Amino acid sequence: MGVLKRFEQRLEGLVNGTFAKVFKSEVQPVEIAGALQRECDNNATIWNRERTVVPNDFIVELSAPDYERLSPYAGQLGDELAGMVRDYAKQQRYTFMGTIKVHLEKADDLDTGLYRVRSRTLAASASQAPPAGGAAAGGQSGFPPRPAGAPPMPSTAPAPPSYAPGGAGPMPSTQVRRWIEINGTRHQVSRPTLVLGRSTEADVRIDDPGVSRRHCEIRTAGSAATVQDLGSTNGIVVDGQHTTRATLRDGSRIVVGSTTIIYRQAEG
Repeated sequence: MGVLKRFEQRLEGLVNGTFAKVFKSEVQPVEIAGALQRECDNNATIWNRERTVVPNDFIVELSAPDYERLSPYAGQLGDELAGMVRDYAKQQRYTFMGTIKVHLEKADDLDTGLYRVRSRTLAASASQAPPAGGAAAGGQSGFPPRPAGAPPMPSTAPAPPSYAPGGAGPMPSTQVRRWIEINGTRHQVSRPTLVLGRSTEADVRIDDPGVSRRHCEIRTAGSAATVQDLGSTNGIVVDGQHTTRATLRDGSRIVVGSTTIIYRQAEG
């Protein structure tokens, strides 16, 4: 059973059915849960081969009418959403820097049925106050910016330095080698952006009628890598999930049209 389905079933038994009544508004809990999953995927940071860190402190911004309906249940809903994030992270092998928190907040610039999600990574010793700005994702396309004068969102916690055995000081940085495999052919990912598509102008050409001329691109920055859909006709599927953007790990499978692309990376 999927994480979102289990989340829906848990909600059905809460507060003797009061959730079923209050959630007749346009914003549904499963929508928010899905947005939190995407927020984790879109902000995942690869620390090393065994650890990918995702945000653990989330704000869900709601329109005034939706907030008024849901705020009486904010504590229980926040706990359920935090549990869903924890289950999803376990499934994806993500880790957290601290306790998972999900808060509801009213946003006067949103219409009924629209929402925004903001997140940040907080270490266990850091304050758990709600974030005050920053990255957004959710049920609104092209939503307005944060109100003028709002404080910026705190930066995510930096990754700790790696140390050599015996306390000899920081280890020299390792270089990450990246490549993709398509139908047994290896293509190096040696630039920050690699465009894949059916066009002869694409960096990697894929001869597949289900692939758009500029279908998607792989982006790299430091040790992290993501794949981004470029408005293709048929979209992309990453590790079995339809998406428009996803973090890549060694062995991730990207499906475009009827073609499977395997992403590989290794240190050294």
